[in-house]
Amino acid sequence: MEPTQPAEDLILTQQPLASELGDPEDPGEEAADGSDTVVLSLFPCTPEPVNPEPDASVSSPQGSSLKHSTTLTNRQRGNEVSALPATLDSLSIHQLAAQGELDQLKEHLRKGDNLVNKPDERGFTPLIWASAFGEIETVRFLLEWGADPHILAKERESALSLASTGGYTDIVGLLLERDVDINIYDWNGGTPLLYAVRGNHVKCVEALLARGADLTTEADSGYTPMDLAVALGYRKVQQVIENHILKLFQSNLVPADPE
Repeated sequence: MEPTQPAEDLILTQQPLASELGDPEDPGEEAADGSDTVVLSLFPCTPEPVNPEPDASVSSPQGSSLKHSTTLTNRQRGNEVSALPATLDSLSIHQLAAQGELDQLKEHLRKGDNLVNKPDERGFTPLIWASAFGEIETVRFLLEWGADPHILAKERESALSLASTGGYTDIVGLLLERDVDINIYDWNGGTPLLYAVRGNHVKCVEALLARGADLTTEADSGYTPMDLAVALGYRKVQQVIENHILKLFQSNLVPADPE
């Protein structure tokens, strides 16, 4: 594998959502000011055909972007280093967390007491990046190191919402063990459950519902989790939600034990 290109910034391209974003206003386009934007769509648009994955050795049009879709992580390559040491040394703490480069991340954290919760320009901490890219060992390490899972980015993005977007159920469980707000909402009115439904992540939806995620919350687009599941034709997710509603209904019918 070719060495990873150094990156000055990170672009969050969730999979499989990266190929499904279809906001009528085309949110995938770069912002007018040239800054990268994290786009989490909650419109029930028809998924676009998945384009073949570009060659990881080819530089992106922007010249210095590290994209999850073109960069294998430690988890994917069996903890084998894919970048030259000189390249790894040039990466920021946020980039190392996103790629799951634990050894280099640990060295970075030893340089300062406040680095573990250091936000980048959009307010993302290393924990948020690791959660977004499914780096469970990195998430576990950062939590043990003292990373705060309650921190929200500038547009209220959370580690839990981004982990739910990617369908990383194990990471969702780790974060919920730290008593994060399961119904936290962001700029889009989206909650972890809405994003899990939008991504058709059945197990993640089950886990969130089991922990008490609110089924009645609407995104700014006006869709509830059930609305999204029906509109997108996600039958398994719809069935999970229906079964959960049935259980709630049945539990309310059980008479209270006499004192």
